[in-house]
Amino acid sequence: MRATNPSAVLGALATFCIQTGNTIPTVDESYPYTGPAVPIGDWVDPTINGNGKGFPRLVEPPAVVPSSSKPTNNINVISLSYIPQGINIHYQTPFGLGVAPSVKWGTSATDLGSTATGLSHTYDRTPPCSEVSVTQCSQFYHEVQISGLKSDTTYYYQIPAANGTTASDILPFTTSRAAGDSTEFTVAVLNDMGYTNAGGTYQQLLKAVDEGVAFAWHGGDISYADDWYSGILPCEDDWPVCYNGTSTEIPPPTPSEYLTPLPSGEIPNQGGPLGGDMSVLYESNWDLWQQWMNNITAKIPYMVMPGNHEASCSEFDGPGNILTAYLNNNITNGTAAKSALTYFSCPPSQRNFTAFQNRFRMPGAETGGVGNFWYSFDYGLAHFVSMDGETDFANSPEYPFAADLKGNETSPKENETYVTDSGPFGTINGSYKNNKAYEQYQWLAKDLASVDRSKTPWVIAMSHRPMYSSMVSSYQKNLRAAFESLLLENGVDAYLSGHIHWYERLFPLGVNSTIDTASIINNNTYYTNPGVSMTHLINGMAGNIESHSTMAGDVLNITAVLDQTHYGFSKLTILNATALKWTFVRGDGGIIGDELLLLKKPGKSGGGNSTSSSVGPTATTYVTTQVVSEYTTYCPYATIFTQGSSTYTVTSPTTLTITNCPCTLTYTTASPSPTFSPTTAPVSAGFSTAAGSTATGQTISLTGSLPTVGYSTTSSTPPTFTGSANRVRGVSVAGVAGLLGAVAFLL
Repeated sequence: MRATNPSAVLGALATFCIQTGNTIPTVDESYPYTGPAVPIGDWVDPTINGNGKGFPRLVEPPAVVPSSSKPTNNINVISLSYIPQGINIHYQTPFGLGVAPSVKWGTSATDLGSTATGLSHTYDRTPPCSEVSVTQCSQFYHEVQISGLKSDTTYYYQIPAANGTTASDILPFTTSRAAGDSTEFTVAVLNDMGYTNAGGTYQQLLKAVDEGVAFAWHGGDISYADDWYSGILPCEDDWPVCYNGTSTEIPPPTPSEYLTPLPSGEIPNQGGPLGGDMSVLYESNWDLWQQWMNNITAKIPYMVMPGNHEASCSEFDGPGNILTAYLNNNITNGTAAKSALTYFSCPPSQRNFTAFQNRFRMPGAETGGVGNFWYSFDYGLAHFVSMDGETDFANSPEYPFAADLKGNETSPKENETYVTDSGPFGTINGSYKNNKAYEQYQWLAKDLASVDRSKTPWVIAMSHRPMYSSMVSSYQKNLRAAFESLLLENGVDAYLSGHIHWYERLFPLGVNSTIDTASIINNNTYYTNPGVSMTHLINGMAGNIESHSTMAGDVLNITAVLDQTHYGFSKLTILNATALKWTFVRGDGGIIGDELLLLKKPGKSGGGNSTSSSVGPTATTYVTTQVVSEYTTYCPYATIFTQGSSTYTVTSPTTLTITNCPCTLTYTTASPSPTFSPTTAPVSAGFSTAAGSTATGQTISLTGSLPTVGYSTTSSTPPTFTGSANRVRGVSVAGVAGLLGAVAFLL
């Protein structure tokens, strides 16, 4: 729903052409908004700023410290993103600057001899910043691009003062590495964050930034702004942690805890009646999350794409249809006969991904894509593809108005729309039911076909929603129908996603969830197989108020690792042209929750404009070594061995963490690869050890999982190892002896 005149834009039901270009989308206002002037999710203190005591994040520091205690304007957020051969510097203020936004920059912090100017944009935010504390509010968004820069180079810049703002400190940024640069690098990958349960993830992200992670790639569900009403609705049945931390209901009369300010220094509940970590305002949640993230977004590029929680002010109603009564009829603390949320239930500024489009600036225009929705970029040996899994394909989760039309209608009636209706943000040349008619599909086909595999042998794609999971849903089928064949045909190595609030690693999959058994070396090492399969990784556990997803049925045989307990994010490390490492970093102390090694077969090239990688076509083996402080090995049968001063006793098949290091792991891989036979049978693991223990049951919780293809140690004699075939997470694994010829154990 881009246009203000849908009848003129949408045309007939079967075929039409919607021209959008790369501008920020408009909002349809064919029907009036009838809710409260400013929806506030708090019946006790329904004022815009609230008492502040229940919302500790309302005092998150802005990007620039104001020069006075009562500033008239201020720079609240700074966020970097890549553009080809350059950088975009995005910053946010409550009010306009009075001049074009600019930055002074140079190659030295003491010599900012160049000036770049840019553009500002805004929208009719609800509530406007004129009614909100200045240092907690953003309504004007400024984009300054600096292009023509050297790759992998650090530059310095300063945002000057304007119209009451304070000049920023002199800050650095580093440009992306050129395509083909073979230097190892690491990317932080995350989904589904917000801030309620994301404190541990945030701390580990800060650590990763300090350790030199190149950039962050956030695949949607960013601030959870649309959970602003968390203080007035009971929990959903599938949310294990309630809004008030204890109960799924808010019984009448109003509990006394609603009337009690949060004591000083107390850790808040999960968005509970005391306020917790959620603001009672949609826009404030965006403001607070972005200010919280300044220590990350101002230091490294922060690349985003849309998720379902970016679409509008709400996704669903609560028991008694409280939101229908509130948003449609302006009835506070009331109920409605039935849920009747429509596209027009939200204030105009909170529809159609408006905040998401304004609060970030991705390189859609520069890469032939559209805005923040779909784009791509190169970094070193990898080509990264950001996709829109919410709109702009047939049967998308967030419908276009065309899908709401009845009979001969040219625009839908108010009650025929849904609250998250959005887009399309690109052109549709033909029927909205035809995937190939969408601009996103056509862009993706062109983008993937143009990849030069001699420079970027790795191609990684991400959208918010998974194509496969042990939690099956109808949107997965529609997403596969739109994009799976295109990704496989062009040799995409891995497809990343979130949406489901857990960590899940799948086996390499071809069309229709066919497990590519020939590409499985062991439970933690896969081959890529261009044109046949790709690895699927679900990374939806960064935090968020809705807590973890839980299994309703059995774990499917496509799932290798499933963690429904821990929050965190993942690191994607491009080691070289033939090896990629994926690491799940838990938020509770940075423990390694899972690790996968993806390897390219000798002489095997990818799709697109591909050529052979650095491993020649006649190569048959390659070796990778790494010194680690700990590692995890799979023990298929009972065994006892020592590592330094530790004795490890294994009583049944399990993964075992070795901590008495440093240890040097050596991976020697040769072809052909072994054959695997999938099965749904789970494995029960248990062992005793001086170093600790792992979980038991269906899911093996890995505390570190470098595939121990071979190792030596710098501290003691290597352990002896015995055992043979058994099952790991439902996959029948060839025994240790059977892996010879594919993987050599160097003991």
